[in-house]
Amino acid sequence: MPSTDATACPHCGWPDRGEPFRVLSRHTTAAGHTEWTRCGCGSLQVRVADGRGTRVVSRSGPADGRVARAAERGTGASRSRLAP
Repeated sequence: MPSTDATACPHCGWPDRGEPFRVLSRHTTAAGHTEWTRCGCGSLQVRVADGRGTRVVSRSGPADGRVARAAERGTGASRSRLAP
């Protein structure tokens, strides 16, 4: 996943400071916490929240249509389970 200095998702335009579409996991760190989230377009994002605020530090490309639809439904389906 590439790191990012953007202020919005480059794939769909959702603002980085907006509420994430879906939080997949949250992990406490010494400085705050790290969140793995999904954007509305299916892009996987890593968000860091610490004394400097919350920011997206890395993101993937958008998911293919089947995974994005599964994320919208909240089923958590993975690519391997969706393979034809």
